[in-house]
Amino acid sequence: MRKSMLLTAAFAALALTLGGCVSNLSGDSYSRDEARKVQTVRLGTIEMLRPVKIEGTKTPIGTGAGAVIGGVAASGIGDGRGAAVAAVIGALAGGFLGSMTEEGLTRTQGVEITVREDDGTLRAYVQQVQENEVFRVGERVRIMTVDGTSRVAH
Repeated sequence: MRKSMLLTAAFAALALTLGGCVSNLSGDSYSRDEARKVQTVRLGTIEMLRPVKIEGTKTPIGTGAGAVIGGVAASGIGDGRGAAVAAVIGALAGGFLGSMTEEGLTRTQGVEITVREDDGTLRAYVQQVQENEVFRVGERVRIMTVDGTSRVAH
């Protein structure tokens, strides 16, 4: 009973940790470093839209947390040398599962927005889909760029 409670608590901690890794890639989110910086603004017209998937993060946090949980969970299997072997195998499997879990939890739906800018340049921008923001082909948009990061907005 005590071991199952420990595992439940460990998995809850992993989920909370990975939830903190999620970054917002939408057009209306700015990092603290981007706030209050001058942006270059260009205007253009949307030529094409395409749904895309933005892959999730792959940090050592998911792998490490999964390895710890897997190692602890498997260490109770067998005695002595067998427990040590089980702990190593559990840590490897847990690390793999933790990494895959992190990537899956942080994966998001995106949109590729191809814009013909007013100077005639054709450029594509990818950003996270926002619930309250719908882009349409033919729509006039603003492209804001700060420190090499661009976003498309109405």
